Amino acid sequence: MDDHPMNDEGCALSAKGQLVEVGVFLFLVFPSLLLPYFGARQLGAGFTVTAAGTILHNLAFLSLIAFFAWRNGESWERFGWVGSRVGREAILGAGLFLLMSFAVILIQQAFSAAGVSLPSHPLPPSLIPHSRAGYVLAFVLVVVVAVSEETIFRGYMILRFTAAFRSRPAAVLLSTLIFSLGHGYEGIVGVVAVFFIGLFLSGVYMWRKSLVAPMVIHFLQDFLGLFTA
Repeated sequence: MDDHPMNDEGCALSAKGQLVEVGVFLFLVFPSLLLPYFGARQLGAGFTVTAAGTILHNLAFLSLIAFFAWRNGESWERFGWVGSRVGREAILGAGLFLLMSFAVILIQQAFSAAGVSLPSHPLPPSLIPHSRAGYVLAFVLVVVVAVSEETIFRGYMILRFTAAFRSRPAAVLLSTLIFSLGHGYEGIVGVVAVFFIGLFLSGVYMWRKSLVAPMVIHFLQDFLGLFTA
C-alpha cells in the first residue's frame, strides 16, 4: 500500500478521511439502529427471523470494518482485538460484570428508598426464544452481538471519533450515545440504562486496551437478560 502512506496513528486515512469513513458506516448502520423502535414489533416478526436478521446484519457490519481495516492497512489490534492475556481478560470481565450488577442493584435500591419506581419493560415476543432450537440460536445471537457491538461501538467508533475530533472523552460519549439508541425496544429508561452501561464498557476498554473484558461483560448481560426473560 505504498500509495497510502501511514500517518502517525497507523492509519492510511487522514483525520478527515476517517470522519468520512465513519460517516458512511453510520449511514449504513442507522436504519438497523432505528428498526427496534417501530419495525420488528409492528411487523410481528418471530424470534427466529429477528435473531437471524440480527446475526446477519451484525456480521455484515463486522465485515465492513474488516474491509476498512484491510483498505487502510490497519491491524485488528488497533480495534481492540488483542490476542494476548485472553484468559485473564475474560476472568476480569466476569468479575467486572458482577461488580456492575451489584452497582445496578444498589442504584435500584436507592431509587426505591427515595420512592421512585423504575418502570419495567419486558422484552417483546420477537426477542424471546420458545424452543430448544430457539435457545441454541439465542446463544449464537448473544455471542455475535457481544463481539460485533463491542468491536463497532468501542473498538471502531472510539478510534475513528478520537482521530476526527481529537478528543477521546467526546469520542466515548458520542459512540455510547449511538450505542444506546439501538436499544429503543427497552423504553426510555432502558436506553438511559444502556447509555451508562456503555460508558462503563468504554471505561473498561480504555483501561485494558482490549475488547475481551467488555465482550465478556456484554455477553453475560445479554445472556442473563435473554435466558431469564
